[in-house]
Amino acid sequence: MLDFPVIDKEIAGIAPDFRAISILVDANGAKKGMIDPHILQRACDYVSSGGPEWGDAHLASWGEAYSRFGAKPNRTPSSAQALKKRVEKDGRLPSINPLVDLYNAVSLRFAVPVGGENFDAYVGKPRLSIADGTEAFDTVMNGEAIVENPAKGEVIWRDDIGVTCRRWNWRQGTRTRLETVRGRMWFILESLATMPEEALEEAGDMLVSGLRELAPGCDVYRQKIVVG
Repeated sequence: MLDFPVIDKEIAGIAPDFRAISILVDANGAKKGMIDPHILQRACDYVSSGGPEWGDAHLASWGEAYSRFGAKPNRTPSSAQALKKRVEKDGRLPSINPLVDLYNAVSLRFAVPVGGENFDAYVGKPRLSIADGTEAFDTVMNGEAIVENPAKGEVIWRDDIGVTCRRWNWRQGTRTRLETVRGRMWFILESLATMPEEALEEAGDMLVSGLRELAPGCDVYRQKIVVG
């Protein structure tokens, strides 16, 4: 059994219906594989054709959750909403690498925020908590590495030394960014009640299947997370 991530009790006051799937992948010793090179474009096409029937309601629920902790979802949308907007504008997303393409495809197909992290860069356990405003967030601005602080009261993912993702799932930090299939990788699929529970499980299945194709022989540990 995994004993992470940690969800602070204050999160229940913002999203009492929050639930997620946590997936830890150990690719040490795994072979090098590949996935369908068209997986991302097919997900984009699915969004362009309308996406899941509950998708808009689920993304709207994330906007409401953002508003409860003071974020402005139209300016800083959830990661899933941001991906959808890009597809609606351009009809596609540029390929980054097979790993990122995989979890972006899952996010688009299921209208669900999906985060991918380099777990070997973590210090302590991932924690979903409320910022006090002093935490360090490593990011890049105008091509330069900088350190920001979240707003007080902002929902953040963090570890023992700083923020790993701001505004719940809006922007990842650079310190734990996942760029290649190697070592230990951690993924989190985050949902609210407007996403059917079986759809969340299907999203997790799609991600795990793709990860096993990318890293044959990897070890996968999956855990269901609920708030409270």
